[in-house]
Amino acid sequence: MSEVDNQGGSCRADDNRSTPPLPSDVCLPLNRCNLPASLIAGLSFQRHPKALEIDGVTVLHRDLFRRLDLLADAPARAEAFRDYMTVRFCLEQLDEAGLSARGIGARRARANWLRLLRGWSFNADGLEGAALKGWVESRFGLLPRFHGLPLRDQSSPQYQRYLEMRAQALYGANALESQLDLVYSYCQYEFRRSAADETTRAGAGRMLLYRGVNRLADYETLRVSSGGRQVVLLNSLCSFSRSRERAGEFGDHILTAAVPLSKIFCHCDLVPGSLRGEDEFVVIGGACEITLSTF
Repeated sequence: MSEVDNQGGSCRADDNRSTPPLPSDVCLPLNRCNLPASLIAGLSFQRHPKALEIDGVTVLHRDLFRRLDLLADAPARAEAFRDYMTVRFCLEQLDEAGLSARGIGARRARANWLRLLRGWSFNADGLEGAALKGWVESRFGLLPRFHGLPLRDQSSPQYQRYLEMRAQALYGANALESQLDLVYSYCQYEFRRSAADETTRAGAGRMLLYRGVNRLADYETLRVSSGGRQVVLLNSLCSFSRSRERAGEFGDHILTAAVPLSKIFCHCDLVPGSLRGEDEFVVIGGACEITLSTF
């Protein structure tokens, strides 16, 4: 019987010996989508992407997707999506959602998908970032690896701080995680509707993206190969750019990765004005084979 990586300190991912095992604290045993967290987090998923679907979203919001099917123009679909989010979650009439726009809980009540995305663009380690990483944990089963400080030990003060920030961001809010479900599902819908320019693709179902970094030591390296190629463990949610020059503004070293489209949560062109960063793509993490270069 051949060895598999479902024993010892690793998550089950794939039997291929060329695939480095994952640390045991990367993924949860359960999630809320169609594939297990161990598969989503593994390197084999990057090499052979599969579609991801959050449980119940397309059924619960089928009216939205039926409406989108009738619109041929991408900007019109983006506007329809904005309108649907506003009406469905009573974003401009919080009292109809059972919330108050005044008093102690007013700030949490006004939090919505757009505020979270903008907050992420300003500070991925703030309250908004904690909420988004908590959503990835809940829906895809991937645990965060970094939030202001490394999160390697769930009993550590920094991990407890992350949990407090996540709870503060989500408690008493207006179904924020359900709003994020729709942002991701709409993003995936748009990828299916309009194929990306083949010059930006890196093989079927993937897109070539770049990330600028200064401290390489912050990344967990699972394997080092020749020619600057490495397998690293990305944070549960992180930002990339489709522009190498833009990525170079954020660090002296450039990580180049072929990112599965199904791991792209949101991007700058999806709903104009939603992300402050130009050319920004927000990517769900896990093991990722990258090429490292100097800008």
